[in-house]
Parts: sequence; structure tokens; C-alpha cells
Amino acid sequence: MNNEVNSFAKDISQQYILMMQDWVPADSSFAIAIDNSYIYFHSGHQSIHLEIGQQVMPGSIAEQVLRTQKKTDAILDNSLFDTPYYGMGYPIYIDHKPAALVVVLPSTFTKKKTEPFQFLTGKQEEEWNPVAIDRISHIESLQKKTWFYVEKEQFKTNITLKELQLRLPTYFIRIHRSYIVNIYFIKKMARDLTSNFIVTLIDGSELPVSQSYIQNLRSALEF
Repeated sequence: MNNEVNSFAKDISQQYILMMQDWVPADSSFAIAIDNSYIYFHSGHQSIHLEIGQQVMPGSIAEQVLRTQKKTDAILDNSLFDTPYYGMGYPIYIDHKPAALVVVLPSTFTKKKTEPFQFLTGKQEEEWNPVAIDRISHIESLQKKTWFYVEKEQFKTNITLKELQLRLPTYFIRIHRSYIVNIYFIKKMARDLTSNFIVTLIDGSELPVSQSYIQNLRSALEF
């Protein structure tokens, strides 16, 4: 994209930022996408980086806005960054072309949750088993399926990790894009030979902690 168009997009974006300052948290980030790629990004988060020219991913907030030309409400999205974030999307026009303005809300933002799950129903072979939520040690996303574990027994559920994150009690912590752990089942945390954190559970299971989620664990367990 040439410098003239990029400068124009930046000027338009700054106008939107000024208009939104009255109701959007000051440390929010803004992205603008047009023709299925991002043309502008203003970061309010030190840990968030988005390259100009990066393609819009299918199912993302920007893609939904570009496809439907309708506003999206605050939804959880992990299509841009390793850490899921809340974002809102708005249809706008730049140089008479439809575009998407995405507001990335700060990590302190939490959408009002519905009632937490009291149990999950999981499948083993041809049986469906309701399991009390506090018996579950951890939940895993593997091969596009979601599994939860109770005393090393494995159950399959149709609910995604993204959806579970919104409905699990606060003692469940996301530690990796593929894992959510019940902190009451954690035996210890330690670094491995490559200095990455590993969580060891009471049953001996070892789960990796990604850099994107280490702060979640530190905040929950205060270490």
C-alpha cells in the first residue's frame, strides 16, 4: 500500500480514536482492515503487535464486519494474538470502500459472564456422563476437539475452550492456547531445561505454560 493511502488511513483512524475516547478505555487498541488486509494499527497494549498488510483471518471480528457490513458486539477473539482478547467491530468507509474498524479492549475488560457451569457432560465411547465441574483437573484442545480430565479419565465435550473460558469458575485458569487448568489440582510449577514453565498436576500430568498466559497463572497464584 502506498504512503499516501497509508497516511490517509492513519488520519481517518486518529479521528475515530478521538471520537471514541469518551467511552472506550484509554489503553484500547484500534485496527482498520480493508480488502481483507489490515492497513492501520494503533496499539494501546505493549504486548500486542499487528503488522500492516497482515491478512484478515476467517471468522475474526474484522472478517465478520467486512462480510456482513454490520456491527459486532464485544466478543472474545484469538485470531490475531496468542492471548484471547475482547473486541468490537464497526463497518466504516475509507475512500468510498467498505472497511472494518476493530476496537481491541484492554486485558482488564471482562464481558459480563453468564452463570458459571456447575457441571460438564462428557462422552466416553457411547456414553454421556455429567461431571461436577470441581472434579475436573484440566481441559485440553486437541485435534480440533475438546477433552476434559477427571482422575486421568478422558471425556469429550462439544464446547470449545473459548466458550468454556467465559463460563468456568474463577479457579480455572487458561495457561496455554490448548489448556485450561483447575488451580486446585496443581501440585507445583517449575521451569524445564529450555526455561519454559511446566505445571505438574496432583495426578502427575505435566502441562506447558505459554509466555502469552504466564501472567494469568502468576496473578492467580501470586508467585
